[in-house]
Amino acid sequence: MSLVYNWQINRKMEYPHAEHHPERQFAFVFNLNRCIGCQTCTMACKSTWTFSKGQEYMWWNNVETKPYGGYPQSWDVKLLKMLDEADTSGKRAWNGDTFEGMTIFEAAQKHIGENSQRVLGYLPTDEEWRFPNIYEDSPIGPEGTKGNFHKEGVHLPSHKTWFFYLARICNHCTYPACLAACPRHAIYKRPEDGVVLVDQERCRGYRKCVEACPYKKAMYRPSTRVTEKCIACYPRLEGKDPETKGQPMETRCMAACIGQIRLQGLVQTNTDSGWAEDRYNPLYYLIKVAKVALPLYPQFGTEPNGYYIPPRWVPRAFLKQMFGPGVDHAIDTYMVPDRELLAVQQLFRKSNRIIFKYRIEEGPKVFETEIHGKPFTLYNDTIIAYDKAGEEIFRTQVEEPFYVRPDKHQNSI
Repeated sequence: MSLVYNWQINRKMEYPHAEHHPERQFAFVFNLNRCIGCQTCTMACKSTWTFSKGQEYMWWNNVETKPYGGYPQSWDVKLLKMLDEADTSGKRAWNGDTFEGMTIFEAAQKHIGENSQRVLGYLPTDEEWRFPNIYEDSPIGPEGTKGNFHKEGVHLPSHKTWFFYLARICNHCTYPACLAACPRHAIYKRPEDGVVLVDQERCRGYRKCVEACPYKKAMYRPSTRVTEKCIACYPRLEGKDPETKGQPMETRCMAACIGQIRLQGLVQTNTDSGWAEDRYNPLYYLIKVAKVALPLYPQFGTEPNGYYIPPRWVPRAFLKQMFGPGVDHAIDTYMVPDRELLAVQQLFRKSNRIIFKYRIEEGPKVFETEIHGKPFTLYNDTIIAYDKAGEEIFRTQVEEPFYVRPDKHQNSI
């Protein structure tokens, strides 16, 4: 085991391989406040990659309803319970921004044994893989039971019941559990973009990766007896799609998103120490500067490269279990955004090409008001997006233009 630094839990941790980072890292931000659960992303992925025999239950992209939904069923609840039982140190919590409990790698070493397995995990049953939409739109009620609506009804703006949609793909982790667990060394991270792939010729279908992945995004295909997983649509990342003329392009699930919740990119890294400072990369800004986008279950220890802007209406305690101690800051900042954050939010889903840089041209003040007791000023700034070559992709304004139709037009009666 090696000691590697995991910035999401703010400490060094044990991992089966030495620390190493790619030239760039595939990463994404999902704004859960915008997701409408339409499953367009799910079907875009399904119709592109997993429509063949043996892939019927493969959903590399899925959208589940929290708190009860999950694919496979209870994937996170089961692992959280296993971690809780394995960690007898009494430190199973966050101390500020440092997670003092055990990761899935450390728990396996200390409580399962070095000769058993490298990662704490479990194999889902066939039944748990069978229902990708389990408990869709099922709310939690005031007494903590499914669909238990308040007798007096729900009166806005106070919600007595709640749920939210959680869109998920493979996180292409910095310290992948699937890679750590594979006895065949069939799983690897691409050095150019950090995408985690399975070598189909080396894989023998032992399903150690399926057992180890805490997010259950490595999936066994019975017809070929090997594992398959999200490949981050890497031909599009390489600029091979004719639409982008050689420039990197967003994945299928990103490009199909109707709710405009997704922003995907390639962030710069230092090959020996994680993310490099890249102030005007939109992902770097949202994750490292504004800190409104948080990793999913950082306490697992894989340092996932998928980040989420938490839903503002969900109880904070539930969100902190999922996204860590930065939830309060993330939601408070998102609800009363500053001038730059408001402009960067306009970049979501405005183009299929990956945005590497942005620039803001200041515009006039539109109005001033107060939101949640805090002053807020809206400026109609223009934000400009640039591709890898430094060429402008598009420019858009914070305030959407307002068009008034003439009295007579072609559809008038």
